[in-house]
Amino acid sequence: MATIYQVSELAGVSLATVSRVMNKNARVSEKTTKKVEEAMETLGYRPNSMARSLASNRSNSVGLLVSEVHGPFYGAMMSGIESELRASGMHVIIAAGHSEEATEKDGIEFLIDRSCDALILHVEAVSDEYLLELSRGRTPFVLINRDVESIEDNCICLDNELGGYLATRSVLDQGHTHIAYISGPLWKKDAKERYLGHQRALQESGLTQSSSLSFEGDFQAEGGSQGMRHLLASPDAFTAVVCGNDEMASGAMDEVRDQGLAIPGNISVQGFDNVGFSNYMFPKLSTVDYPVEAMGVMAARWVLKNVYNKNDLAVKNVFRPKLIARDSVKKLPR
Repeated sequence: MATIYQVSELAGVSLATVSRVMNKNARVSEKTTKKVEEAMETLGYRPNSMARSLASNRSNSVGLLVSEVHGPFYGAMMSGIESELRASGMHVIIAAGHSEEATEKDGIEFLIDRSCDALILHVEAVSDEYLLELSRGRTPFVLINRDVESIEDNCICLDNELGGYLATRSVLDQGHTHIAYISGPLWKKDAKERYLGHQRALQESGLTQSSSLSFEGDFQAEGGSQGMRHLLASPDAFTAVVCGNDEMASGAMDEVRDQGLAIPGNISVQGFDNVGFSNYMFPKLSTVDYPVEAMGVMAARWVLKNVYNKNDLAVKNVFRPKLIARDSVKKLPR
């Protein structure tokens, strides 16, 4: 089997020049490119990824750390990242952090040890201080759904507070004033920001959140079911529940039906994320769009621009959520 060294010798150029040709580097002249390509054809040489990386000292692989590797939210994120990088000839190595500090750090070290050229991180448990220290290291990274002020150019994030506001504002606009809330884990920044947006919308209408009508869930369907059982056992009546994400909304809706109640006839339900299944539920779930696939694409473009020198790519750092009104929220008479 022919090697890159034989190609270099036959073409009369350096190993670095052969690698630049394989990487389609514009700095190589047309004449030299033709010599290398003819040598490769003569020898029947098929380049591999290690040979392609000789000139740039790159592995052409990007590490991706996500909280989980299951579910529609993370699936959409990973799909956006992988498809964008694959189109540029890069490969993705994936690890999971499970929203635990030690596991997130272990995953990051694992990806760095695999000589990834850059990292895309969806991390929730590691501190800002840890990320600032990591930014001083040799491996560049971009964050998804995390805003760290000192490295804001490395962040691709959603305005979660605005999203939480839009979710509750939409329910208020339909005439609801007795509103329950099922949040995600409030130690997570996005869950807390959505809850703050919810509170802002209530305050604008002169309302406050009853403690008995608030439940801290886990961003999972079962957490939504538990939250709805808690709310239905409350002495305070409510006509609508706003959920911190669509998975909890789906669990809450199942519990409503299990209790013999109708949606939205008895209880209106508002979600957040606009994951794929939300448009196929019955009734179709009103939600707030979280463009996580587009954000994944943007994180990949950040890497392509800042690490692989594809300077023609534009990078958008902050995304704005938007309301998706469907059938699960009932309009009440004024």
